[in-house]
Amino acid sequence: MNPDFQRLMAEATRLTRSGDLQAATAAIQAALSGSRFAAPPAADAMSNVIDLEMPEVVSKTMKAPPSQAPAAAVQAREGRFISGSHAEGHQRRDYKLYIPSMAGSRPLPLVVMLHGCTQNPDDFAAGTTMNEVAEAEGFFVLYPAQSTQANPQRCWNWFKHNHQQRDRGEPALLAGMTRSIAQRHAIDADRIYVAGLSAGGAMAAILGAAYPDVYAAVGVHSGLAAGIASDLPSALAAMKDGGHVAAGTPSRMPTIVFHGGADAIVHPRNGERVIAASVGTTTTVEVELLPGAQGRACTRHIHRATDGRVVAEHWVVHGAPHAWSGGSAKGSYTDVRGPDASTEMLRFFHEHALQPVH
Repeated sequence: MNPDFQRLMAEATRLTRSGDLQAATAAIQAALSGSRFAAPPAADAMSNVIDLEMPEVVSKTMKAPPSQAPAAAVQAREGRFISGSHAEGHQRRDYKLYIPSMAGSRPLPLVVMLHGCTQNPDDFAAGTTMNEVAEAEGFFVLYPAQSTQANPQRCWNWFKHNHQQRDRGEPALLAGMTRSIAQRHAIDADRIYVAGLSAGGAMAAILGAAYPDVYAAVGVHSGLAAGIASDLPSALAAMKDGGHVAAGTPSRMPTIVFHGGADAIVHPRNGERVIAASVGTTTTVEVELLPGAQGRACTRHIHRATDGRVVAEHWVVHGAPHAWSGGSAKGSYTDVRGPDASTEMLRFFHEHALQPVH
């Protein structure tokens, strides 16, 4: 065996044990490619970078035999799922970020995924299979994590008046996190989207209404409209019967809604409220009945603007519970029998880019 290869692999082992994963990865890549090893900047020089590469990225590289192609080629088709945290004022939240394998070739879209109550980023990613869909479509995926200090059930606080406006509370934190990720990675700033389930869906609707200069479209699954509640009693009432959206000008935010017709947690009528709050009632509506070949049938309402553009879609999944349609049983709150909400949301997002804010 080449003595340089042995030396570099021994150095990589030492660096891994000491916790310097970045330097260890560089040593492994040098060993596999036969190039000169130059240690990356010391940890204190990288202190402003908060993303933390997951150890499994290193372990996969170490398994590659020296006879194979360089490490960059070996990992060319593997996306990465990394951890980090973001602070905005006195607030801080952890997150997970999926980086698709094609990242770096050109600026790619980003979708922000907001989990529901009791969930976390890993659970939500597994249940929605959004990382797999995003890998195929070329999307980054950001999963902010709600903390139990902010809400004991890890719900986003969509129902509190101080978390419903621009530059305040959790909307300010999440928009700031989105901007930070977009600045630090090769992301197309005109193609940033936000989606969520239940409480996450309600917060996604708030973000879309509050930050039309950040998000180009919104996906709300089993959620509620922005402004439909201002405290816990009004939130419970809206969840029970759909509530009422305050009269006003619609946000004009392109929105796709999924809601189970048998949802016993958030009344299906809330899907109609989300559409009314986003695009109003002056759109032309087309109704499609989609039979379920081996799953659930659904009804899709397509809303078009006066120029013919599709500005909203409302999917009612017949017989479905409070769960992500077409999801995987590997995660919580999923319905494997329904149409694939993740695929349909990314398809809808592909059709919309950021519009100038007047």
